[in-house]
Amino acid sequence: MKSSRSEAQTAAVWGRKGGRWGLLLLGAAVVQGIYLAASAATHAVGYPLDDAWIHQTFARSLAQRGEWAFLPGTVSGGSTSPLWTLLLVPGQFVPGAAWAWTQILGGLCLFLTAWMGQLWYDRLAQIEGESRRGVPWVGLFLILEWHLSWAAASGMETLLYAGLILALFASLTRAEPNWIWLGAAVGVGVWIRPDALTLLGPVGLVLLGMGGQRRALLKRMLAVGIGFGAVFALYLGFNLLTAGSIWPNTFYAKQAEYASLLAQPYAGRLLQMAAMPWVGAGLLLLAGAAYALVRWKQRQWVVLAGMIWWLGYTGLYAWRLPVVYQHARYLIPAMPVIWTVGFWGMRALGRRIETNVAKFSLARFAWGALTAGVLLGFVVLGARSYAEDVAIIETEMVDTALWLRASTDADALIAVHDIGAVGYFSERRILDLAGLVTPELIPFLRDEERLRTYLDDQQVDYLVVFPDWYESLENGKEVVYRSQGIYAPKAGGENMAVYRWR
Repeated sequence: MKSSRSEAQTAAVWGRKGGRWGLLLLGAAVVQGIYLAASAATHAVGYPLDDAWIHQTFARSLAQRGEWAFLPGTVSGGSTSPLWTLLLVPGQFVPGAAWAWTQILGGLCLFLTAWMGQLWYDRLAQIEGESRRGVPWVGLFLILEWHLSWAAASGMETLLYAGLILALFASLTRAEPNWIWLGAAVGVGVWIRPDALTLLGPVGLVLLGMGGQRRALLKRMLAVGIGFGAVFALYLGFNLLTAGSIWPNTFYAKQAEYASLLAQPYAGRLLQMAAMPWVGAGLLLLAGAAYALVRWKQRQWVVLAGMIWWLGYTGLYAWRLPVVYQHARYLIPAMPVIWTVGFWGMRALGRRIETNVAKFSLARFAWGALTAGVLLGFVVLGARSYAEDVAIIETEMVDTALWLRASTDADALIAVHDIGAVGYFSERRILDLAGLVTPELIPFLRDEERLRTYLDDQQVDYLVVFPDWYESLENGKEVVYRSQGIYAPKAGGENMAVYRWR
């Protein structure tokens, strides 16, 4: 009786308007602050990915010249996430504010992800006849989970996408979703990342699973099509104008760049990628996810849809882009789906032993304590990893870009594989060896003989690469600058080098 009264009091406290969401907002700010402080203490603040500087360069071009361009005067489809780039533009209007504005957006997206994950869990609990009040444990888990904390401070669109995905699943859990809104949400998602197109799958599965008369089914399908089609058509038009194709350049460039990985057996690639969400506290939700898979009910089609989508999304990347570097950043947006389902499954699993109050209380306490300990432990490990990632970008890409700006002619043509920081800071003409803003290179990205001929034909002045990235492209070329960063070699890599090409 005392336990029930205590739980009721807790629910009353956290059921107050704004209390739960205020806690999540505070938690997101604190965790992001820890990551940024670790970065500042290690070397400097910045971004852990060179790609973040690509978004900043596009945003600066839009703010200063009204151009959707990486290189001045050249319209380009090199931004994978047009919506994220647009959100970054306000930070470019105030000198020196771009990094701070980006981190504010990242923190808000971490909060959004936690909020939507908690909302989805609450609605699943409501179907089971449980209270939607109480401490927002799911949201707190998502804030503390190191993949998401790292992504929040990365300067990338990752958590904007994750928050939209969870919002879509939360909406699908309603008794009668707004199908036009859901279709439009998928369309908006494609403006964040092209792979959001896969979200039509769970929308369709839940729609069919709800049953009903054929006329009602067709009406729902039409609503989804109208909502999605209206937004998606604009996206296709935008790509045709900027990239000359229906997909951005990055869609083709990344697949061409890592095509060699497809030689590995598909089963091995899939297993490796499917293991990524369980590196950390997520492992403690694995049993819940497995239990949810065998326990879903008719009104919980969304649970099955979420699990199928996560597996399909992972399988798609294993098929076309099987990379797990940078903490499996391409898979991070899908991870909160399987974790939220895992929480729901753990709660359902717990009810099986709830009849024995003593055993249930002990098991719940032990699981909660272990989860909290692992989460906090990985906050420390994740912050350290984030700080080292930022230090590598700052001492390699940013350092090299600043040297190029200070030591090369203003009209020099630079061939570079990692274009983000070099494009943003050097203010030189860029030839992109990864094909993101030089798409004509995509057919022969890994053909070094053709690349040499192309660079000669274009009268490139300097080549900027990590020496281990190519087998022979830089052979016979003079090294005119090599960064002195200590972090890349410490992580098993090399220092970035600048070669005089001609």
